[in-house]
Amino acid sequence: MRAFLFLICPLLLFLGCSYLLPFLGIMQLSFSDPDPGLAQYRHVLSDPLTLSVIWRTLRICAIVTVVSVIAAYIITLLWVRGRPLVRSLTELCIMIPFWISVLSRAFGWMSMLSNRGLLNTWLKDLGLIDASLQMTRNEFAVVIGMSHYLIPFAVFPLATAIRNVDERVLTAADGMGASRLRIFWQVFLPMTASGIIGATLLVFVFSIGFFVTPALLGGGQSVLIAELIYLWIFQIPQWGMAAAMSVILMIAVGGILVLLMRRYGEVAK
Repeated sequence: MRAFLFLICPLLLFLGCSYLLPFLGIMQLSFSDPDPGLAQYRHVLSDPLTLSVIWRTLRICAIVTVVSVIAAYIITLLWVRGRPLVRSLTELCIMIPFWISVLSRAFGWMSMLSNRGLLNTWLKDLGLIDASLQMTRNEFAVVIGMSHYLIPFAVFPLATAIRNVDERVLTAADGMGASRLRIFWQVFLPMTASGIIGATLLVFVFSIGFFVTPALLGGGQSVLIAELIYLWIFQIPQWGMAAAMSVILMIAVGGILVLLMRRYGEVAK
């Protein structure tokens, strides 16, 4: 036990200095700037504009989570249970995005979805549209960009769950005359529920704090919480408001983590 504590203490000290102390400083700022008290929190929780940003963030993050987990599930099935060539190609497609920065991906989607981008150009050349479709500076572009970035992160917890599926259970269901679709929905999918919950947890928590992709693809028309905090710090000097929003965001994410981890633990058992 002493050896364990001796080994874990440097990590705890590093985490405390890197995360806990800055967070305590932000919390102190949220109660003291510009005036001591709870005025910043009251404003954040009552201002219609701020509340609209919060609800927009939750809505977009929920959509991104659903899209990412569904796409990642399909990709993971190909990766884990596909033929050797399919597995190799799928693994390559999973790994390549990790070599590309989030900024490069956002600019790539801008060039693809803009009014003069590749997609609009192709649609016009095919005669399917006469005028360019507005596919950037809106929530559609934000969802596409965020989902593209987060899908690879959802793959790994799903892969672990799918690899742990007992093939004997699937064979028994097949032997009892169940169709492939019924085996998937009633046997295979419930057995991978822990991976689905893990992927959902990971993607949702990551998406809550997204900044670069919504800022570029949203074009200021779909402002999320992280971008609002940036505006309060660098463009509209309201550091107390930014600190209060940051604390609320941390508490909300922490609460979501606790609830989902408890549920995740129950399903895993």
